[in-house]
Amino acid sequence: MRRILTGLVGALACSSAGMVRAQVERPRLLFASGFERGVKLGKQTPDYRKIYGRDSTTGYRWPIKVLGASQSALHPIHHDNHKAVFNRIVRIRGHDGKLTRVLYSRENYAVKGKYTQSPYEILNVQRGRSDLYIRYWMKIDGRMLRKKLHNKWRALFEYKTRGYGKGTGFRLIGFVYTDNKGKPYWAWQGDVNPEKPLWEIYNTDVPVPRNEWFLMEVFWHWSEGNGGRALWKVNGQLIGDHRGPTTVNSKPIDFIMPFQIYGNGNPKRQWVDDLEIWTGIPAKYR
Repeated sequence: MRRILTGLVGALACSSAGMVRAQVERPRLLFASGFERGVKLGKQTPDYRKIYGRDSTTGYRWPIKVLGASQSALHPIHHDNHKAVFNRIVRIRGHDGKLTRVLYSRENYAVKGKYTQSPYEILNVQRGRSDLYIRYWMKIDGRMLRKKLHNKWRALFEYKTRGYGKGTGFRLIGFVYTDNKGKPYWAWQGDVNPEKPLWEIYNTDVPVPRNEWFLMEVFWHWSEGNGGRALWKVNGQLIGDHRGPTTVNSKPIDFIMPFQIYGNGNPKRQWVDDLEIWTGIPAKYR
């Protein structure tokens, strides 16, 4: 009888442990918004412009505060009194063909000798060693590509760890490039500075959509070792799946740019909608 009870207790313990692991590992939704009614752009300060308010559809509030972040906002940089780059919330037809509110961004030109851009920055991340899965719908115009311009680029997604600007950190970044014939392709990169990639993945097989909505998906597992992972998909198709370090010098993530308008081909436009941020990849999206 004692042996049976011992076995039963052991089985229950294993079952409980399994249930705990399942609960811990099940991804949780941290944030969701389609810029619907209740979401507004704040007043423009010299450097930042907050998105604020409660999304009437999802119930989540801006600004984004995932992983203990604070002061998250749009960050126009070298904007020439906001003439070179700007953001609006506009109403257009979304990825499902229905009228919807989206974030619209336009870069008219780059200030000479400067890096004109306007990312949305999830700032001051406190739990920067955490997994994260980000998905949203995006549309980019094809003007830069339609002109058959060669050796052009635009950045779509990025994160930086602490110390990146001092040469001791790490950056994960996703690009659209054009080759020397003007053909667009994807590039997925981890680096310690823009001129020193630690790894690069180029994808010329998956088409780069122009003037049409496409689904962006990014997932990472933070690690300085071989257990790290950086995954990027577009419309469910794999762009790159890096297995290995996603940081250096054990630096945690400092800030995240889930979307941005930035690049050397101007003018250019983009639209973003239906942003979701999870602790991992939920089963329904695998």
